[in-house]
Amino acid sequence: MRPLLLASTAVLMTITLAMVFFYVPTEQVMGVVQRIFYYHVPLATGAFLGYTVIFVASIAYLIRASPRWDAVAHAGAEVGLVFTTLMLLSGVLWSKPVWGIWWDWSPRLTTSLILWFLYVAYLMLRAYAPRGVRGARYAAVLGILGFIDVPIIYLSTRLWRDVHPVQMVGPGAPEDSLAPAMKTTLYVAILAFTLLFSYLVAERYRLRSAEEEAERMQLAYGQR
Repeated sequence: MRPLLLASTAVLMTITLAMVFFYVPTEQVMGVVQRIFYYHVPLATGAFLGYTVIFVASIAYLIRASPRWDAVAHAGAEVGLVFTTLMLLSGVLWSKPVWGIWWDWSPRLTTSLILWFLYVAYLMLRAYAPRGVRGARYAAVLGILGFIDVPIIYLSTRLWRDVHPVQMVGPGAPEDSLAPAMKTTLYVAILAFTLLFSYLVAERYRLRSAEEEAERMQLAYGQR
């Protein structure tokens, strides 16, 4: 499935680039810089998806104590951190020409930064906690508790006053929030970045499994 996933990702990424620069109309108020939107939102989707993977895999690990679920959570955290970092950077690049400032401590920006720190804390815990079952359990608990921030980010523009615009797509979004071409381009971009996220997680999981097997072989060889 990995070659098929990689090929599908490459095709959709190419289509996304073509749609962003040649198909979608230029936004009347913000102009060309608004095209960052078609990367910023899919990156945010990947950031949320990463912590969702951690959350589900952590629950599964606490229930079944399978190293595979622990490896899935670890892979989701590493890829999710990359997506979260790119989400914040793209938001900064977008906010400067639109709002006139690089950063504003609005509810959505603040809670998104907290999500980045949660990813970093999770990976630091994986790096410095005791190896084996105990360290994996610590990480699983943090992964479950940290997921609370994801729905808070999603609902932040509804719960508090925020400089961010209201939700433009999905349940509860106004029907005329985006032009049809903009919605189509956004949906294609989200699908492309979701496939990219899935491929990277699959590759990191495969590499993680190989690392663990090498460690077991090294340990077994050292005990001889």
